[in-house]
Amino acid sequence: MRPSPGARLRSAATVPRGLAVAAGYAWRVLLLGALGYAVFVVLQRVEFVAAAVFVALVLTAVLRPLTNLLARGLPRVLALVLTVVAAAAVLAGLLALAVALETSHSAELGTEFHGGLNRIERWAQGPPLHLPAHTVADLPSKVGKFLSAHRSALVSTALSNAGRIFEVVTGTALALFCAIFFIYSGDRMWDWFVAQLPTGGRPRCDRVGRVAWRTFAGYTRGIMIVSASNALLVAVALLVLQVPLVLPLTMLEFLASFVPLVGSPVALAVASTVALATRGPWTALLVLALIVVIGQIEGHVLQPLVMSWAARIHPVAVALSVAAGGLVVGVVGAVVAVPVVSVAWAVFGELRKGSGGGAER
Repeated sequence: MRPSPGARLRSAATVPRGLAVAAGYAWRVLLLGALGYAVFVVLQRVEFVAAAVFVALVLTAVLRPLTNLLARGLPRVLALVLTVVAAAAVLAGLLALAVALETSHSAELGTEFHGGLNRIERWAQGPPLHLPAHTVADLPSKVGKFLSAHRSALVSTALSNAGRIFEVVTGTALALFCAIFFIYSGDRMWDWFVAQLPTGGRPRCDRVGRVAWRTFAGYTRGIMIVSASNALLVAVALLVLQVPLVLPLTMLEFLASFVPLVGSPVALAVASTVALATRGPWTALLVLALIVVIGQIEGHVLQPLVMSWAARIHPVAVALSVAAGGLVVGVVGAVVAVPVVSVAWAVFGELRKGSGGGAER
């Protein structure tokens, strides 16, 4: 016998209100989690394309302002061509300079590195470590023997990565192809996409999309400025301390700074290792001190000043995002985690408003 409507109402009334609210949020969170997992699975299947599109969006965020500036006095096609050529020239110039500098100093660097290994041996045998002489003796020869013993493994690893290099080259070409169209007519592409949606949902989708792009573009430009500032500080410090490999270490610092909180200390740890091998322990300690200095400048000056263009999220959320992205996807996940979280938070805030003006594209 089915219960009467009054009995069902009395049964529902016995459920505490807090439990009912928690249950309502729980099924929504589970639904969002399932949706997020489905998106993650799809992105894993099309990882190559997703990575290329992400790189294209980064290039668009960086190069589009210059194209818009040049387009004020030139045809947009010509402005786009000049922007792409200038960016390619800068990148090619940096790579050529790095190769030329390190080729011209390769012999000197080998001598310094060999002498640095000997200094490390003497330092390790003295205070405070007092390691036995046989433990650190013949360090260069031990390194050479290790490389000789594992030469076949190193060669096989390099050959196995040849296919990966081909994927990187192909992905780069696809990213450039997409970026050119995004820079040239990204606004028209977005307007076309919005026009395909149901009429009632177009204003909100358009508003949310503009906020998402403003946040992503602001974060991308901001992290570029922060990375360039960190790299400049490292370059000046390494030049003053006369540490070799300044340009490669500076480029490493620039790229590593795209991973907030973690990347810069890791790059400076590599620089301190080079300083230890070539200039001695005191120089290495000074390079390690840069981690604290650059961290303070980045956290208290650059991030608040530059990242005001993007959605501000708490440092704890940044750390958790980087850790989670790194565990799930690896280095790529650590790089994209913070912009993804920033965009998601900005979209959530815009949806909570319910209404409001659009953001500038």
